Amino acid sequence: MKRYKLYLLTLLFAGLTTSSCKDSYLTEQPLNIIAPDNLYVNKAGFEAGLYGLYGLVRRERAGIGSTSSGSIDLSNDLASTAAMVGVDNAFSLFPASGAPEQVFNEFGILLNSTNPYVRSVWEWLYQVINAANTIIDRSGNPAINWSATEKAQIVGEARLIRAWAYRHLTFLYGDVPLNIRESTGATIRTDWERTPVADVRKQMEADLLFAETNMAELAPLEGRMPRAVATHYLAELYLTTGDNASAKAKAQSLISNPLYKLVTARYGVRKALPGTAFTDMFIDGNTNRSQGNTEALWVVQNEYLSAGGENNILRRWWVNRYDRISVGGKTPVTFSVDNGGRGIGRFGITRFGLSLYGTGDERGSYHALRLFWLMNNAASLPTGAKLGDTVRTAQTGLESLNNQNWPNTRKWDWAPAVAEDVQQSSTYNDQMYLRLGETYLLLAEAQLKLGETDNAAVTINTLRTRAKAKLITAADLSLDFILDERSRELITEEHRRYTLIRTGKWLERTKKYNALAGNKITERDQLLPIPQSVIDANLTRKMAQNPGY
Repeated sequence: MKRYKLYLLTLLFAGLTTSSCKDSYLTEQPLNIIAPDNLYVNKAGFEAGLYGLYGLVRRERAGIGSTSSGSIDLSNDLASTAAMVGVDNAFSLFPASGAPEQVFNEFGILLNSTNPYVRSVWEWLYQVINAANTIIDRSGNPAINWSATEKAQIVGEARLIRAWAYRHLTFLYGDVPLNIRESTGATIRTDWERTPVADVRKQMEADLLFAETNMAELAPLEGRMPRAVATHYLAELYLTTGDNASAKAKAQSLISNPLYKLVTARYGVRKALPGTAFTDMFIDGNTNRSQGNTEALWVVQNEYLSAGGENNILRRWWVNRYDRISVGGKTPVTFSVDNGGRGIGRFGITRFGLSLYGTGDERGSYHALRLFWLMNNAASLPTGAKLGDTVRTAQTGLESLNNQNWPNTRKWDWAPAVAEDVQQSSTYNDQMYLRLGETYLLLAEAQLKLGETDNAAVTINTLRTRAKAKLITAADLSLDFILDERSRELITEEHRRYTLIRTGKWLERTKKYNALAGNKITERDQLLPIPQSVIDANLTRKMAQNPGY
């Protein structure tokens, strides 16, 4: 999976953008280039298309902004910004002026229908959907020489990714156009309607059930999704729609699957060094199932210095600007592998998020959170200090802008062990995307909502035992407690906005716990605006805007 290139530039254009085309384009026969008509003719072609589709999915953790030349800028404007910050446990620490992260500190007039990020996310997700639709539609060609099992696997993955994209869209924008057919130059439409969220989620359910039935238990290659991902997302979907019994059944079936189990013992490349079972999962060389990670449901693949190896910018966004820390007028800390690599601190954990960990909880230990930096700049040591001394991060006070000494997560630490490239902007290690620990939290939520508080406490305590945190009783349980526990377990991993939106808690908890955005958000900010470019391109049917925009 690591070395597959994006073959399908022709599949990246969705029918819901403002693209236009001439009649000559509609009849073009591109026989000497890769295009859907000459690619989707055999199993190898469909696999190439699927790898291109996964490449689009991996852009969630890469840049989504555009340069003046129109090419994607993989160093800036993280695609998942709206899902991660402007919530109860995360904010933008060093927001670039006018950038998406500033929008989700400030909201107000910055969040509007002409905002480039709002449009870019919409277009990216519909590119994903159109690429998936192309695979699904063209798989119906009876002339393709493949087995029913091979076809079902590829179509299952494409339908799972389509549901994944609509998951993003519905949580971000609410009602959105539902399209399950390939969009081409001949089928460009200008009369789209916004489909009610409930109907979109019915299609998501159908796609996820198909994937669960037809995909293999284990992924054909690391980086591709196994059947378990569909089961996990079904559990979340049923919680979202209020079918708590089905959510419980799906989560329980996955937790009971002997192929997956929580990581509860030290393992892997740093087993003999100080650490925890919990944090071992995030260390480069440990994240994949083949490396001993029994908890991983889906790991995204990257490869340093490899053509088509892909990259992301999570470490760049979540690791602070520690090279600017001043002690006695000196800057004793500089970029290194031990300090996590080069960060620019676009995102930070709120004081509330940092305060959630009780005594002994390893998820809040220095192995998981950066509680100190190592002095490693021999040219700028304070008087009386020596190499290896520490500089503690800020342990008190509320979040504020531009605090280079603010603690950060260590889940995304990475830098190449090459001295001349330690400041590499991008991250190239394989990374956890979805894991069984979250499935336990979905199960606990379903049990709570079904009135099974004793069982929910047992489920939560399974995670707390692994973390060496104090165990709870049924009397401790509430929806807010589970949301707190999700933060303790999944900080910087989960799409926190989606969790809070689906539980009806985003406005309340962000107001209460986010010192920067809390007093600025309003009811309308629960959804992003529909991009004005989309509304304008829908020439023959008026498309409604979300309330308040």
